[in-house]
Amino acid sequence: MNGSNAPADVSAHHGALLPLLASNQEVIDFFAGVADLDAANPADHQLEGGVRLATGARLEQFARAGSGDAFCFVGEGGEERPVVYISLDGEAGPLALGLPELVRLCLVAPWWRDAPGRTAQELQAVADEYRQDMPDLDGLRDRAARALGLDPAGLPSEAAALDRLLELSQGPVAAACLVVGYEGDPLDPLFASTPS
Repeated sequence: MNGSNAPADVSAHHGALLPLLASNQEVIDFFAGVADLDAANPADHQLEGGVRLATGARLEQFARAGSGDAFCFVGEGGEERPVVYISLDGEAGPLALGLPELVRLCLVAPWWRDAPGRTAQELQAVADEYRQDMPDLDGLRDRAARALGLDPAGLPSEAAALDRLLELSQGPVAAACLVVGYEGDPLDPLFASTPS
């Protein structure tokens, strides 16, 4: 499969992924039911008061996890904006540079929240547990991908998606997406560097 086709497939939906996350049942079944990203009820998407970006840029919640954690766009624009995750446990950090990248992460590694500090072997155990609990996980993923106009064969590997997540959690993207709480203190990073 030609890997260059994957981004083209995603960009064909530029500006149109969020409505599909909220209205297509196969997409909702996977994202809300498996990846814990619910964009179906925008009225439920309210950030806790005082939570903001350190830069002063706009922070717009567009989805939530079952726990109440928030998925937010950074700055002005459309679905190409960076996406940060803000947990009610006081952690936050960038997940993707745009909704298309977040969609790919959730499709191939819906257990991404379990990635911090885990070895490849431990992550494989998490992935295996997901598949054991949900025998049709790959089928659900493939149906959701197709409903979004994506070729499942063109999705990144789990390892590549998680490597990208860790790359974004450090450096300039993390600095630009620093979230502070109502007292003005930075929230803890989602993916802190492990001590040597």
